[in-house]
This record gives sequence, C-alpha cells and structure tokens, in this order.
Amino acid sequence: MGKVSAGISMSLDGFITGPNDGLERPLGEGGERLHEWLYELASWRDRHGLAGGESSRDAEVLDEAFRNTAAMLMGRRMFDVGEGPWGDEPPFHVPIFIVTHEERATVTKEGGTTYSFVTDGIASALEQARAAAGDKDISVAGGANLIGQCLTDGLLDEIQVHLVPVVIGSGVRLFDIQVSDQIELECIRVIDSPGVTHLKYRVVR
Repeated sequence: MGKVSAGISMSLDGFITGPNDGLERPLGEGGERLHEWLYELASWRDRHGLAGGESSRDAEVLDEAFRNTAAMLMGRRMFDVGEGPWGDEPPFHVPIFIVTHEERATVTKEGGTTYSFVTDGIASALEQARAAAGDKDISVAGGANLIGQCLTDGLLDEIQVHLVPVVIGSGVRLFDIQVSDQIELECIRVIDSPGVTHLKYRVVR
C-alpha cells in the first residue's frame, strides 16, 4: 500500500492563498507569489504541455511528487476555483476524488484525469482512491480544510510544505484546525533553494 501525502506552498506566516480568493482569483490577491518557484521548472512546464524549463533540485522535488502519485483527493472548493484554469487537459493525469456534499456525474478529461464526486465523506473518498492507486501513492491536493481534516483524522502519512519567503498577512491558513490531541511530526528532509524551502514531515503515530 502506498503513502497518503500532501504537498502545498505556504507563506512564512502560514497562508496558502492571499485574501479574497475565488473564481476570478483562485489564489487570492497576491497568492500567485506562493507559486512563482514552480512556473519555470521543466517538470511543471511538461505537465502543462509546455516545452523547456529549468532542471534543478526544485524540479526534482516536483517531479518526485508527480511520479509517485496514482490518485488524488481534493476538496470541492479547490475543484470549483481550479476547474476552469486547468482546462480540458489538466496537469494531474490521474483519477481525482472530490470530497463534496453535492452529487455529480464523473467528469473525464483528456490525458487521464477524471473527477469523481464523493458525497459520503473523506474515508470513502480515500478508500476509492486506494482502489484506483493500487500499491502507489495518494496525494491530498487541498485545499487547507481537506488537508487539515486528513491530518486530524490520522489519514496522512507525510506532508511536504514548500515554504516561500514572503509574508502575506491574510488569506487562507494551512493549519487553521482544532485538535483534540497533539499531533507530532518528524522532519525527514529539508531542501533549501533561493526561492523556496521544501520541508518534508512524517506524521508520527
């Protein structure tokens, strides 16, 4: 059985979007700054059907995440704001299970991405993702609420925070969660680059 992991870009003060995120601004005001480290990477450009790009340790980190993932979980809000920009051939190329309260037929896109809508909870979505992934890994794409629920419910094995050296001040926090018991994490890797620091943690059980 593969790992269940999450990876997400975060500002130094803990935000994954800027303020006023929505359909017109999926990452909020100023939130694009959190993803600038991605846009010129060869592994990011290849996933978006673009040629060229930089080969670097950052590109290897991103490629590693894509290469090991065979299914994904996603929150409905993230899907709603991302569906348009991702277009007819999204960059995921794996089955994605959307945790939602609203029923909807499965959407099949070009390149191997499918969106299946799961209305009976995170555990059910994860079970379906495991069936699709086999012995490969599952990625919890976000948003913050879904990652937080997976963490507090003991469903995450690892989390990788791509820490960007910027203070945003407001927006959506990654760890805006309440816990009944303290959650311990063990840092298993740190990769430092000029524009981002990749912090990988194992959830201690």
